[in-house]
Amino acid sequence: MGLFERYLSVWVGLCIVAGVLLGNILPGIFQGIASIEYAHVNLIVAVLIWVMIYPMMVQIDFSAIKDVGKKPKGLFLTLVVNWLIKPFTMAALGWLFFKVLFVGWVDPQSATEYIAGMILLGVAPCTAMVFVWSQLTDGDPNYTLVQVSVNDIIMVFAFAPLAALLLGVTDIAVPWETLLLSVVLYVLLPLIAGALTRHRLEKNGGNSQVEEFVGTLKPWSVIGLLATVVLLFGFQAEKIINEPVVIVLIAIPLLIQTYGIFVMAYGAARAMKLPHKIAAPACLIGTSNFFELAVAVAISLFGLNSGAALATVVGVLVEVPVMLSLVAMINRTSHWFEDDHPDM
Repeated sequence: MGLFERYLSVWVGLCIVAGVLLGNILPGIFQGIASIEYAHVNLIVAVLIWVMIYPMMVQIDFSAIKDVGKKPKGLFLTLVVNWLIKPFTMAALGWLFFKVLFVGWVDPQSATEYIAGMILLGVAPCTAMVFVWSQLTDGDPNYTLVQVSVNDIIMVFAFAPLAALLLGVTDIAVPWETLLLSVVLYVLLPLIAGALTRHRLEKNGGNSQVEEFVGTLKPWSVIGLLATVVLLFGFQAEKIINEPVVIVLIAIPLLIQTYGIFVMAYGAARAMKLPHKIAAPACLIGTSNFFELAVAVAISLFGLNSGAALATVVGVLVEVPVMLSLVAMINRTSHWFEDDHPDM
C-alpha cells in the first residue's frame, strides 16, 4: 500500500475536521457548490466520484466477467443481505430507538421522520463508493462490477415498493431522474471510459501497461475520496455544529445497523467459504448506502429541513469513517478466507 492508502483513516479524519471548519467559516462557497446540481445529483461530487472509481473501472477485465455466473455464492450473499435483511433490520432499529429507547429525547413527529430517513438509507444499497472499498480490500473488480450492476437493476424496480411498504404509505414519489442519472454517472460512463482505456492500453502494451497506468492513477482515486469528504462535511457543517445531540442520537442506531449487518454478512461469507476477494466487496455493498438517492428522496418527500433529510445526512456523516474501519478489519482478517475456491 502507498502512503495515501496506508494512512487513509488519518487523512479522512483531517478532511472531516477541515470540512466542518470551512463549512462554518466559508458557508457561501459551499452553498454555491451545493447548488450546482441536476435532478438532486451534485455535479461537483459526481466528478469527484468519477475520479475515485475510474481507475478501478480500468482494472475490469471484461473477458473474465462471463465466468462470474459460474460462481454465484458471492452474488447470492449480496442480494440476500441487501434486499431481504438490511431494509427490515434498519426499520426495526429505527422503531426501537426512536419509539422506545429515545422516546423522551425527541418529539413524536421528529421521531417518525428520523425513522423514515433511516428506512430510505436501508433500501438504497451502495453503488459508486463500493468500488473504492473493494479496491482498498483487494476485491475482485470484475465480480464487484457484476454485484453493483445487479443491485442497480433490482433497485430500479424494488426501491419504491419496498420503501412504500416500510414507510407505511402507498405513493412514494421516487425521483427517477436522480436514480437513473446516478447509475449513469457513477457506473455506466466510468465503466465505458475504463473499458475503452483498457482496450487501448492492452493494444499498445499489454497488461503491464494497464498495471502501470492504474498505479499512476491510484493516488488520484484517494484524492477524489478526500475531496468528497471535505465537501460532504462542509455542506452539513452548520447542522453538525447546531444539532450535535440529535446527530448523536441518529448515529447510534445507524452504527449498530452498519456493524451488525457487516458481522452477519462477514460471518456468512466465511461459513460459505468464499475467497477473500469475493467476500470483501460482497459484505461491503450490503453495509454501505446509496446516500445520494436516500437524501434526494427524503428531501422530495419530507422537505429540506425535515428530520428524514437530517437522518439521511447523518448516514453520510458516519459512512466514510465506519467503512474505513471495516476495510481495516477485512484486511486484518483476510487469512480467515480461502485464497481460491471453485464455487464463489
